[in-house]
Amino acid sequence: MKQFWSFVIKEAKHILRDKRTMLILFGMPVVLMFIFGFAITTDVKNVRTVVVTSQMDHQTRVAVERLAASEYFDIVRTVSTPQEAEKTIRSQKADMAVVFAKDFASKKSGIQMIVDGADPNMAVQWKNYAQQVLMNTAGGHVNARMLYNPQMKSAYNFVPAIMGVILILICAMMTSISVVREKERGTMELLLVSPVRPLMVIIAKVVPYLVLAFGIMVVILLMARFVLDVPLAGSLFWIVAISTLYILLALSLGLLISNIAQTQLAALLMSAMMLLVPNVMLSGMLFPIESMPTLLQWVAAVMPPRYFIVCMRKLMIMGVGIGDVQKEVAILAAITIFFLVVALKKFNVRLE
Repeated sequence: MKQFWSFVIKEAKHILRDKRTMLILFGMPVVLMFIFGFAITTDVKNVRTVVVTSQMDHQTRVAVERLAASEYFDIVRTVSTPQEAEKTIRSQKADMAVVFAKDFASKKSGIQMIVDGADPNMAVQWKNYAQQVLMNTAGGHVNARMLYNPQMKSAYNFVPAIMGVILILICAMMTSISVVREKERGTMELLLVSPVRPLMVIIAKVVPYLVLAFGIMVVILLMARFVLDVPLAGSLFWIVAISTLYILLALSLGLLISNIAQTQLAALLMSAMMLLVPNVMLSGMLFPIESMPTLLQWVAAVMPPRYFIVCMRKLMIMGVGIGDVQKEVAILAAITIFFLVVALKKFNVRLE
C-alpha cells in the first residue's frame, strides 16, 4: 500500500508542476461557465418594439404599458400603420411590431405581431413572450405560470449541461494523456515491473484526476449558485453522488482511450473528436433530442452526458428525489461498468 500511495503522490506532483494542465483543468470550467452563463444566452431582454395603433384608447394604453413595464420589451416608436412598422423593422431600428386592431378596445382582441425572422429561434421567443405579456389584456381570463424557471433564465438550462460536458471531457482527456505519456517516454515498463501490481499502477494514476474532478465539480456548483444564481433545489448528497458516478465513467473512458492511442497527440485528438462535438450537439445541451431525426436520436442514446444532464436538471432545478432519476442512474452505472471492464481487459501488461 505504501508503494501505491507513492505512485499517487508522484502523479499528483507531476500534475501540480504542469501549469498548463492546471490552467486547462480549472480555467476551462470557469471560462465556459461565464461564456454560457452570460455571453451565450437565450434570454429575452430589451427587444426593440414598435406599437401600431390608430387610436390610443384606455384598453390599448393598458396593453402598451404592460409591454413597456416588462424587462423584455423596449417601446421605441408608436406608428399608425403596419407599413410604417415594417419599414422600421427592415431598417434595423426595431425587432418586432405589435399591431392593435381598430376595434381592440371593444372586442378586447385583435393583436397582430410583425417579427424580424432573421433568427427564427429568437423570433419565436419574442412572439411567445409578447403573447404571455399581453395575454391577460387580450383574453381577459387567460393566465400562464412557468414552473421551475419563472424568469426563463437560460443559465438554468446551460449549467447542468456544462457540468456534463466539462467533466467527461477533462477527466477522459487528462487520464488518457497521462497513461499514454508513460508509453511514449518508455517509463510504463518500469512501472509495471515494480512491486505494485499493474492494476494498482493504473488506479494510482487515476486517483489524482478523481480528486481534481471533485474540485472542478465544486467550482462549477459554487459558480452556478452564487454567480449565475441557479438554484440547488434537490438533495446535495445525490447531486454529488451521481456526479461521482459520472466522474468514474469519464475516467474509465479515458483509460479505454489510452489503450487505443499510442501517442499523446492521438489521445488528445480521439478525446476531442469522440467527446467534444458529439457530446455538445447530441446530449440535449443545445438542442432538444426529441426534435432530432430518428437516426441521431439513436446516436444520442449512447451519449453518457445525455443521462447525466437529465439527472442534474431534475435534481438541481426541479428538486426531485432519487427515485425520479433512477432510470438515468442505472444507465450511467451500466455504461461505467462496461467502459471499466473493456479498458482493463484491453490493458496490455507487456506493452508490445
